[in-house]
Parts: sequence; structure tokens; C-alpha cells
Amino acid sequence: MFYCHLRNKYYNSLLLYGGPDGELGASIRYLSQRYSMPYPELKGLLTDIGVEELGHLEMVGTIVYQLTRKLSPDDPRMGNFAPYFTDHGASVYPAAASGAPWTASYIGVKGDIICDLTEDLAAEQKARVTYDNILRQSDDPDVSDVIRFLREREIIHFQRFGEAIQLAKDKMNQKNVYYMNPVLDR
Repeated sequence: MFYCHLRNKYYNSLLLYGGPDGELGASIRYLSQRYSMPYPELKGLLTDIGVEELGHLEMVGTIVYQLTRKLSPDDPRMGNFAPYFTDHGASVYPAAASGAPWTASYIGVKGDIICDLTEDLAAEQKARVTYDNILRQSDDPDVSDVIRFLREREIIHFQRFGEAIQLAKDKMNQKNVYYMNPVLDR
């Protein structure tokens, strides 16, 4: 829960570090889903995007650290950051806006191709919406430039996962295996 000096004085950029729609969850989600992905090209996609999300995690962590590294307990900008500061100082710790620490329950890994890829689409869309909300609050051009770049990457990932769902459906139909369970979906 990092509050940084912006238009409304404090701003929470940790949403995209350790929050439910953040980069940590995205990277672990995709890198975990790749193990059960039967199609090599989609396994490669999950690996590539998962590794890229780790890079995004590093970028967001760097922003947070640069904006908070000089805070001290008596700094008037501390505001709602004080409880976090008490536990972690100015270090970067994965937590949601509420202050709740990151948890694996934020990620979806079912082992079902369509379920996992649909979860990935939703994750990228939620991250993009969160970046939009951050941009509405930011008055720091250096922060906004990085956030805009990351937002653009979320859009590309969303497009790639949409293509991946279609490819998966095509491959499943080639083997006369449907993306729905014919036994249960009569």
C-alpha cells in the first residue's frame, strides 16, 4: 500500500505490484498454467508473457521504491502509508491497496485450456482498467509514461490470449475433442 505524491496527494501504485490484478499474480498465473498446456505454441506464449510480466513487476517495484525511498515516519506525506511503513519501512512488499499481503488465491490455474485462457483474458483486462485508474490520478509525467507503456502491453497480451483461445479451439476440434465436455454438455 504505497501512497505517492500525486494530484490527490497520495496514490496507490502497489495495486499493480501485489494486488489481485497485479503483475506478481499475472506472472505466476501464466508460468504455472504453462505446465498443463498441451500445445507447444500456447505453452510458449504463456512462458513469454509470464516472463514479460516479471519484468513489469520489476518496473512497478522500481517506481514504488523511487517514490517512497526517502519517506520517514515524520514526513507529512506519510498519511495512510504509516501502517505499511511501520511493518516494512520503505521496502517494496507485495500487498493490495487494502494492505492485505499478496496471496496465491489471486491467481486462477485450473488445468483446463479454455478456462485458463479465459482467466488470462480477464486478468489482462482488469490490469488495464487498474492502469487506467492510475493514469486518471497521476500528475507525475515519469510515472505516467511507464504506466502508459505497461497499459499498452496489457492490451497486447489481451489480444494474444484471444488468439490463443481460438487456436486452442481449432486444435481441439481437429482431434474431435471439443472445448466443452460432450458427456456433461448434452
